[in-house]
Amino acid sequence: MEKEQNSKTEEKKNNKIKSTPSSEKKEKLKEKEKEVELSPDDKIKELEEKLARTLAEMENQRRRFEKEKDDAFEYGGFSFARESLNLIDNFDRAKQSLENDEKIKESDVLKKTLEHLDIVKKDLISIFKKNNIEEIIAIDKKLDPNLHQAMIEVEDNNKDPGTIVQEIQKGFKMKDRLLRPSLVAVSKNSEKNKEKSEEVGKK
Repeated sequence: MEKEQNSKTEEKKNNKIKSTPSSEKKEKLKEKEKEVELSPDDKIKELEEKLARTLAEMENQRRRFEKEKDDAFEYGGFSFARESLNLIDNFDRAKQSLENDEKIKESDVLKKTLEHLDIVKKDLISIFKKNNIEEIIAIDKKLDPNLHQAMIEVEDNNKDPGTIVQEIQKGFKMKDRLLRPSLVAVSKNSEKNKEKSEEVGKK
């Protein structure tokens, strides 16, 4: 008898556990109750808010797409332009190599070759300019980390410290974007000059 009673009580407990709704079901029931509680005006307001949020998201996506499209149009050839700068570098290297060749120095052949190289280089720079690619002016300018990269310092008491005195490699911009920085040498004051300026400052 006791066993039967125990088994019955266990069954009842199990049935109770099964019949109790889970937390998810409870939440769903609460949501349904809220929906029932909402008046037609409240429902309209809620739908209007949802619609406004959806429209705002669509507008943001449209603007993002427009910007990406404009960037692709404006800077589509950016990688190609950067790679093309090697052509100008190679022209300069070829010119230097020919000018330093003792066998053909001061010969007519050298002069004509250099003239032709200059013509081709000018044409190339002209094509670059038509496509909004321009050289960065560096010599005698103050070092600008956004445009120039200092490679070495040169003692020069006639220039303010940080002034560009030599251009190692030309830099270029495409519209407002940097294709590559100018590699430059900047001036610095000699130690003696620094000591003098410090002494003057103390006085």
